[in-house]
Amino acid sequence: MSYLKTIQETVLELPVVDRIRRNHGLEHAVLHLLAQRYPQRSMAGHSDARGFWLIGNIPTEVVREVVREARERLRAGEHHLAVHPNCGTNFVTAGVMAGLAAFIALFGADRRMRDKLERLPLAATLATIALIAAQPLGLSIQRHITTSGEIGELTVEEIIPTHRGHLAAHRIITRS
Repeated sequence: MSYLKTIQETVLELPVVDRIRRNHGLEHAVLHLLAQRYPQRSMAGHSDARGFWLIGNIPTEVVREVVREARERLRAGEHHLAVHPNCGTNFVTAGVMAGLAAFIALFGADRRMRDKLERLPLAATLATIALIAAQPLGLSIQRHITTSGEIGELTVEEIIPTHRGHLAAHRIITRS
């Protein structure tokens, strides 16, 4: 177990991975704060090593203000803002766990469709249990692996508004 933890820590400390995790944490904090202002508005984000995309029809001045506030709040210790319930990490965790549960339920079934259909209630039950377990696991994976609420000296270099048809977005470029 110690070897696995050492590998995890080594990977998470790689500069590119660390940057993505901190950008991801800032992205989530921004989405939390925007959701408070615009509770019925659809928004999404996507992080990378250079910053993150904020997708949604939000005025640029509001984006600037909220990005600044999110950064300040994370730096002040509100690390919980880095974890978001609608993160792709949660969806991937749930999908993988439900898929594995269904696979396990069907493992050993004969090739006949009837044999597989007879195991469908077991597959549905195991997939449901997996989805329930995936909720706290996905949040934990975010907290410890895919995001970081400790953004350190991460600064915002530029916020660039863009439009593609009716889709509005902002590219937030960061530096550390």
